Amino acid sequence: MIGPIAIEDVRPSTPGGSHPAKAVIGEQVVVSADIFKDGHDVLFAQVRYRNAGSRTWKSSVMREVDNRRWEGLIVPNFLGPSEFQVQAWTDPFLTWRHDVLAKHKAGQDIGVELEEGALLIGSTMTSAKGKVLPGLEEAVATLRDGSLSFDERLSAIDAPAVEDLFGSSPNRHDTSSSPLMPLWVDRPRALFGSWYELFPRSLGGFRGTIDHLPAIADMGFHVLYLPPIHPIGVTDRKGRNNTTTPAPDDPGSPWAIGSKEGGHTAIDPGLGTFADFDDLVAKAEGQGLEIALDYALQCSPDHPWVKEHPEWFHRRPDGSVKFAENPPKKYQDIYPINFWPPEPARQQLWDACKQIFDFWIGHGVRIFRVDNPHTKPLAFWEWIIGGVRAQHPDVIFLAEAFTHPKMMAKLGEIGFSQSYTYFTWRVTKQELTDYAMELAHGRASDYMRPNLWPNTPDILSGPLRRGGPAVFKLRLVLAATMSPSFGIYSGYELFENQPARETDEEYLNSEKYEIKERDWSAPGNLRPYIAAINLIRRIHPSLQELKNITFHYVDNPQLIVYSKATRDLTDVILVVTNLDGAYAQSGFLGLDLKKLGIDPARSYVANDLLTGAKYEWKGSNPWVKLDPARETAHIFYLTQAPAAPTPEEEPAQVIDPAPPV
Repeated sequence: MIGPIAIEDVRPSTPGGSHPAKAVIGEQVVVSADIFKDGHDVLFAQVRYRNAGSRTWKSSVMREVDNRRWEGLIVPNFLGPSEFQVQAWTDPFLTWRHDVLAKHKAGQDIGVELEEGALLIGSTMTSAKGKVLPGLEEAVATLRDGSLSFDERLSAIDAPAVEDLFGSSPNRHDTSSSPLMPLWVDRPRALFGSWYELFPRSLGGFRGTIDHLPAIADMGFHVLYLPPIHPIGVTDRKGRNNTTTPAPDDPGSPWAIGSKEGGHTAIDPGLGTFADFDDLVAKAEGQGLEIALDYALQCSPDHPWVKEHPEWFHRRPDGSVKFAENPPKKYQDIYPINFWPPEPARQQLWDACKQIFDFWIGHGVRIFRVDNPHTKPLAFWEWIIGGVRAQHPDVIFLAEAFTHPKMMAKLGEIGFSQSYTYFTWRVTKQELTDYAMELAHGRASDYMRPNLWPNTPDILSGPLRRGGPAVFKLRLVLAATMSPSFGIYSGYELFENQPARETDEEYLNSEKYEIKERDWSAPGNLRPYIAAINLIRRIHPSLQELKNITFHYVDNPQLIVYSKATRDLTDVILVVTNLDGAYAQSGFLGLDLKKLGIDPARSYVANDLLTGAKYEWKGSNPWVKLDPARETAHIFYLTQAPAAPTPEEEPAQVIDPAPPV
């Protein structure tokens, strides 16, 4: 039933409300709701929150921000399940204060109203824990003193004692509460991180990957993601460029998991031993890197499960198993799993799938990139993610779900920590603007976090295809500054860009089917630029948030302009990118200075963090030019120039609190 006060459309929330919205430890989470009631009473609202099972609540005051929409901030500081609740009640003192001041301003007699105020204070001060705060009796006497003017009598309501009384002991006679809203709180890496993907076999296995760790760390990455490291099947193995006629030395696709050496809890012998893998995890941690593993639930025809559990696979009328397909793609080397066999086989299968997570968690892995989760039942993911988190709430799940929007959002709702997105295919200014706003401010932003990847081993798309270094730089800047999480697949720094065909997005000589040797020290590669971008991201907290992006006007459609700022406006970043990778573009900006925390009457400094250049601007319409032959983007750190000095003062010097990279 509706209570005395309506509390509706509480956010953050998931569509059905049964699954938790998402936050990370230390994140400033904006809780909002529509709050209103009949009449003209003044309302007070708060949001209270706690970790699930605790008896202790923390609370935060909410403020009306627009047309009965209220907001408050909570900052979770505990990992795992949490909950919050919006509460509202009528504030009788503020209601009376508003009414009596309005009547007095209109010249009306307020004698009776002053007596009402005296009674309100008197009744409240005698019920506040049995104590009478100093100054309250004087305030009541002043309100009732007919020898004074109305102005003099009204001065009593601003007395500190009155403010303390109603601020600390609000009358909650008609409190209304929203339902308890679930919130899952991850560790910060679930929101902010830079990912790097490589195939260990192209570096000689785990030992070679260990040798390469310093180079990855020097580029500023947080997460090193490895495609499947398990034994690879021989039956119907794929050869170079996805051919079905492999050469004897072709290593096969890592996603064709399973052979006589084992399945999902085994390691391909060509990569090393478990001791080597454990050493890789430890050495990576020493470099400030976390290892993320691929979790791909499919089997090669040689996987032990095929013989040991034939009931876990779909059978055709002739008894054979149909290989996996995603028309027009064919995966002759992979069998899909049937996740709904009759009991008890279903529970046995699901338990075996969870044991894979448990096994690798036991080897120090806390991040998993999940392959094609949209081709497996939602109920399965809800069950398995819940089971893993009950034991290991710090585990992070990245969904590789290039599928329709509703499924992508649903996977986020039921538990996935992050998701790949459509960023790879968003190219124009309008596409990028619309999509970034959807990811940051749409309803799904309450529970679906993006991870932007310009490329993957499967996807060489858009302007990267045969694009030059300028295109690689601009796509990197967009991914790394629009989202707090982004990733690249190795070879990006070397501008690998040759498609296999015009009809699909595969790379020519794809690393999925061959061991690829690279000259990592080749001159002119992008490694220093990547390192600069990642350092900027580490230094500036505004780039570590998702929901703080604002787009600004520019009179050239080939330029895109957006800002990210912390809530207190102490860290403000302005990004200007030339979307034309071939020609110089220029234009006048139309900046929303209020959103940037800039006083329009004073000049301000745009510190280019990529080049070290500084520009002193005034007003909202500075002019910029970007020539891709030199730079494709500005990443400005904005600082307000000091006020003009008085004649007695020395001229002020502009100091950059965050030195350019």
